Amino acid sequence: MLRNGIVRSHVLAIVATCVLCDWLLILAGTLGFGVVVEAFPQFTAVATWGGVAFLAVYGALSFRRALVTETLQGDGAGPASLPSTYAAIAATLAVSLLNPHVYLDTVVLLGGVAASQPVPERWWFLAGAFAASLAWFAALGFGARLLAPVFRRPGTWRVLDIGIGVVMWAIAVGLVLSL
Repeated sequence: MLRNGIVRSHVLAIVATCVLCDWLLILAGTLGFGVVVEAFPQFTAVATWGGVAFLAVYGALSFRRALVTETLQGDGAGPASLPSTYAAIAATLAVSLLNPHVYLDTVVLLGGVAASQPVPERWWFLAGAFAASLAWFAALGFGARLLAPVFRRPGTWRVLDIGIGVVMWAIAVGLVLSL
């Protein structure tokens, strides 16, 4: 989202995709899907190993990107290899739905807290979670353009990509150790 926000490419579509995924997962948790997941530990194990694989590959791709000198222009004229809207949405769905932490954060944590509330408060909590999600993704997507001057330097991208790779691999190792 950061890259697309900086070059102002498909930002609305990506923000909308992130918000929709977040809302659906929070709603699933609120409606009790977390209980179903806990009842089938096999699902959790398969999802965890899938998440480890995804995070390991994503981390490796981040390290690979760090080796390439890259800049993005903040005026909407970024690299020629910008994806189509459909490709940007597909990539956003992959990053959103293949990340195991999204399920912990939305379905289990937020959904679990919402589901534990008495019925009237549950829906207010859900509305607040929806509003926070919308505000977060909108600020991240549309606010990224403000970082364009910083990310015109290749070194900034290199540091970011290395940081992302380290975090992805650390989460993957943490998931393996939790099994």
